[in-house]
Amino acid sequence: MKKAMYIAASALLFAACQGGEPQLGKASVDKVLGAMTLEEKVHFVIGTGMEGFGDEASTATIGATRKIVPGAAGTTYPIERLGIPSVVLADGPAGLRIDPIREGDSRTYYCTHFPIGTLLASTWNQELVEQVGTAMGEEVHEYGADVYLAPALNIHRHPLNGRNFEYYSEDPVVAGKTAAAYVRGVQSNDVGTSIKHFAYNNQETNRTGNDAVISRRAQREIYLKGFEITVKEAKPWTVMTSYNKINGTYTSQSRDLVTTVLRDEWGYEGMVMTDWYGGDDGAAQMRAGNDMLQPGTNQQYEQIMAAIKDGSLSEAELDVCVRRCLELVARSPKAKGYAYSNEPDLKAHAAVTRQSALEGMVLLENKGNTLPLKGTGKVAVFGCTSYDFVAGGTGSGNVNRAYTVSLLDGLKNAGFAVDEGRKDQILKHIADELAAFKASLPDDGTSAFYPTPRPSEIVPSAAELAASAKANDLAIITFGRNSGEFFDRSGADFSLSAKELKLLKDVTAAFHKAGKKVIVVLNIGGVIETASWKNIPDAVLLAWQAGQEGGNSVTDILTGKQSPSGRLPMTFPVKLMDAGSSANFPIDATSEVYFLNRREDVGQKDVDRTVYAEDIYVGYRWFDKKNLEVSYPFGYGLSYTTFAYAEPSVKTAGDGFEATVKVTNTGGVAGKEVVQLYVSAPAGGLDKPVRELKAYAKTRELQPGESEVVTLKVDGYGLASFNEATSAWETAAGDYTLSFAANSRDLRCTASIRIPDAKSWPVHDVLAPQQPIQKLL
Repeated sequence: MKKAMYIAASALLFAACQGGEPQLGKASVDKVLGAMTLEEKVHFVIGTGMEGFGDEASTATIGATRKIVPGAAGTTYPIERLGIPSVVLADGPAGLRIDPIREGDSRTYYCTHFPIGTLLASTWNQELVEQVGTAMGEEVHEYGADVYLAPALNIHRHPLNGRNFEYYSEDPVVAGKTAAAYVRGVQSNDVGTSIKHFAYNNQETNRTGNDAVISRRAQREIYLKGFEITVKEAKPWTVMTSYNKINGTYTSQSRDLVTTVLRDEWGYEGMVMTDWYGGDDGAAQMRAGNDMLQPGTNQQYEQIMAAIKDGSLSEAELDVCVRRCLELVARSPKAKGYAYSNEPDLKAHAAVTRQSALEGMVLLENKGNTLPLKGTGKVAVFGCTSYDFVAGGTGSGNVNRAYTVSLLDGLKNAGFAVDEGRKDQILKHIADELAAFKASLPDDGTSAFYPTPRPSEIVPSAAELAASAKANDLAIITFGRNSGEFFDRSGADFSLSAKELKLLKDVTAAFHKAGKKVIVVLNIGGVIETASWKNIPDAVLLAWQAGQEGGNSVTDILTGKQSPSGRLPMTFPVKLMDAGSSANFPIDATSEVYFLNRREDVGQKDVDRTVYAEDIYVGYRWFDKKNLEVSYPFGYGLSYTTFAYAEPSVKTAGDGFEATVKVTNTGGVAGKEVVQLYVSAPAGGLDKPVRELKAYAKTRELQPGESEVVTLKVDGYGLASFNEATSAWETAAGDYTLSFAANSRDLRCTASIRIPDAKSWPVHDVLAPQQPIQKLL
C-alpha cells in the first residue's frame, strides 16, 4: 500500500511539473531527449550510487530512490520535469534479492529462493525453466522492481570458478537455451532481465582486473555462443557487461564486443549496462556503446563531461546511449504507473521451486536399486549439512527467504522416523564454528562478501555407529559446499575432507555390517571429486542447491514421488588437473575482495592475465579429444526406469536437417528421458571436436511401455565452426554423423546426412589477441 501511494504521489508530482515540457510516455523519446540538458544526459546514463560504498553519483537521489524497493541493487536517475521516473534494478538469479524487513514496517518482504543455475540447467527442460522464470518475474513485478539482474550464463570453464553455481553449463547450447527460456519466463511479466556477465567472466580471482586472453574462435564458438542464442531467441531488455578484460580491453569499454558483435552482428536492440563499478573509464564506456554505468559514481560523471569538453566523446555519441536508456525506462512498470501489490504468491512459488528442483537432481549411483526407498522406516542422518541445508550461493545471488527446509525436516515431513539423538550436538557445533568464522573476518567493510565455509564434520565413535546401525533402517549422509562471489573455490574444496571421507567410510562399514544401506546426498553448487569414493555407498544423489524447499525436494526423489530425470550439464573429471583449463586457472591463488579498488597489475599468471590455452576444448570437448577417463560424463544421469532408442532418421530441412528418434520406456515406472543429439563433422579442414552437442529435448513423462518420437532440428548456421583465417562461420560440405545419446559417452543410435554444399557467414574481424596463443592442442 505504501509503495502504491508513493507511485501515485510521484505521478502527481510529475503532472505538476509538466508545464510545456515533453513527458516520457506521452511524447516521443526523441522529443524527450531533445529537451534534456547536457548535465541531465550525463546524470541519466549513470546510476544513483550505492549507499555505503563512497563516491556516490548523487547522494540526495540515492536517499530517495533506495526507498522505492529497499535492498534493490540500484536505480536509474530520475528527471521529474520530463516525467522520467527512477527504475529499480534488483539482483537475481535464484530469486529476487531485496531487504526482507523495512524500518517502521511490521510486514515482511521475503522472496522465494528458487533452485540455483546449475540445477535448472540439469533439468534439460526449457519449458520447465520458462515456468520457473515466470514465477520469478511475478515476484519482481509485484515487489516493484523493473529489471531483474539475471540470468547469468557464463561457461563452466573450470570446476573451481566460485560463481559456477549461478551459471549453467560447460556447453554453450545448454547455457544459451536455458538462459533464453529463463528470460522468456521472467519477461512475460512485463519486467526486464539483464543477461550477464557479457562476457568471459570465468573466474572470481581478480575478476575486476583479470585479462582473459582468448582466441577469436574460442570466443565465438564457446564463450559468446550462449549469449548469441539468448539474444536472438529471447530478446532480453538489457545486457550486463562483465568486470574482466578481453585481450587487453575491459569488456564494458570494448566497442568491438558491445557494438560490433552484440548489436551489428546479432541485431540486439536493448540497453547495455555495466556490472557494479565495472570498467575504469566512463567516457570509453559511452564510446563503446555501454549505455548505463551502475551503480554510478561522481568520477564517471566527471570523466564523461571532460571527454565531451575535450572532444574525445561527442554529444551525439552520448545521445545514442541516452536514447537506449530512455527506451528502457519508457517500457518499465514504473513509467506505466503499475501499482505493485507487495504481495506475490509466495505459497504457489514455493510449490514451483519444490517441483522444479525434482527434474534437476541427478542420480549418480544406485546399486541394487537402493532407491527409491520402500516405506518410511527409521532413518539416521549424518553430516552437518543434513541439519543445515544449503539453499544456494552467497553474494548478489543470495535470496532473503523466509525459511530453508533441511533434509532432516524434509524426511520428517514425508513421515519418516528420523533419529534425532545427535541433533542438539550438531546444531551447537554448527553455531560455534559459524561464530568463530565471523570473528575471524577482517574489519574493513568486506566481511559481508566472504562465503561462509561449511562446518567440519563430527565423526561418531565405532560404538555410536554400531548402535545407530542397529536402531535404524538406513543411513543418509549429506555433504555440502558453499560458493559465492569474489572468491574461487580452493583445491581442497574440490575433494572430500579427511573427516568427510572418514565419516563416509565409518558409517558405511557400520551399516553394511548390519545389512543396511547408505545413501549420500550432495548439497553442492559445483563439481567435486567423486571417482575415489563413489562406489563406497549404495546410492549417490546429486541434489545441487535446490532453494528453500530443498529438503522436501530431495525426499520426493528418495521416495520415488518422481523418477529422477536430471542430467549433468558439465563433466565430473577423475582428477582436477585432468581438465584442460587447470593448466591456466588460479588454483589456490591468494585472492582479495576487489570491488571499488583495483589490484595492481604485476603480470601474475592466471591472476592478472589468464591465457585460455585449451581454446575451444572446454569440458567434454577436451576429455573426448584427449580420450580421458571421467568420473561422470557430460549429460549423465540415472533414472528409476530404463529407456530404449530406436528408428533414428534424418532428413534435410532448409540448409540444415531435422532428426527424429523413437524413445520407449522399457522399465517398470514412469519417467522422463533426455535425448541429446551430438554431431561429428566430416574430416578435413578446421580441427574439430570429436562430437558436439547441437540439440536436445526432454520427453514428456512416459508410462511403462509408452513411446514418444522426439524431433530435433539444426540449421546450417548451427552446424558451423568459426574460421579465423576468413573471419567467417563455415559449414563444410560432406557427411555428418548424428549420434542420439543418453550422455556424451552413451551413444544409443546414429544416423548420417550429407550436406552437399559448403556455406559461409562472414563476420567482422574483431577481438583478436594481442599476441599469438600457445595452445594445448
